[in-house]
Amino acid sequence: MSRGSAHLPTLESTPPARRDEPLDLASAFLACLRPEIARTEPQRREVHRLRHQVYCEELRFEPLRPDGQETDPFDPQSVHCTVRHRRSGVLAGTVRLVGKHHTGEQLPMEAHCAPGLTHESLLPRHFPPHEVCEVSRLAVPARFRQPRAEPAEGASAIGHMGFSAEELRTFPYIAVGLYLSAIAMARHTGRFHMYAVMEPRLARGMGFAGIRFERLGPVIEYHGQRAAYHLDSRIAPERLAPLYQDLLQRIDARLFPAVAAREDVPGLWPFRVPPSVGATAPSQSPP
Repeated sequence: MSRGSAHLPTLESTPPARRDEPLDLASAFLACLRPEIARTEPQRREVHRLRHQVYCEELRFEPLRPDGQETDPFDPQSVHCTVRHRRSGVLAGTVRLVGKHHTGEQLPMEAHCAPGLTHESLLPRHFPPHEVCEVSRLAVPARFRQPRAEPAEGASAIGHMGFSAEELRTFPYIAVGLYLSAIAMARHTGRFHMYAVMEPRLARGMGFAGIRFERLGPVIEYHGQRAAYHLDSRIAPERLAPLYQDLLQRIDARLFPAVAAREDVPGLWPFRVPPSVGATAPSQSPP
């Protein structure tokens, strides 16, 4: 397979969402971290710099680029979301949704992971192009994804690397927050059929939060053991654990504060949603 991976989650060192979540996860998360959509070119360049840091410098999945920007051919058909550390202003993570405009285009997993796509009814080709997307290029820098000991009880508010104990407790949820941001973006733009390629253990970790992907085929070797998955964004929210339903609602409100329908999301995707989409019922997931 090509070394030019288009979608590898990069959170192998990040623990999945824990079962002992804080009482008010949404408030704790949003007090320390701010979800954003990268709508401007400077914001997208910031995303590409973070991806270079994670994919090229830290994980060595990709070669170093002279300009310090990690990009690929799927970026022009993508929407990028970030989570920003409020106090420092630096990016704590990013993820993108890769969409399709017409049947001639591919999602990254169709281009790179065809042997892992064997499901009879849930593959992207079974749905209209404007209803599918892939969660891709998930990246969290090392300082936010690697576990750190918290300051002892009663110690000063500033812990390791200048982060407070409250901030440190939110970092294991950055991956979940990025996936919830992707769900919000998919729902608002009518991209009901979401796909991802990830380690099976990451999929299991997401399951603890109620983000339950369905596997589309065998595990394949692709920078490690990976599998392709499907998630229906229409029913994903109701399957979430209550604490994560609250977090999704709060993230959705931050990303789309004045949006009631996806027709009111001008310029989010780099291509137009077909005019007929708003007038027709979306496809149903095959049984």
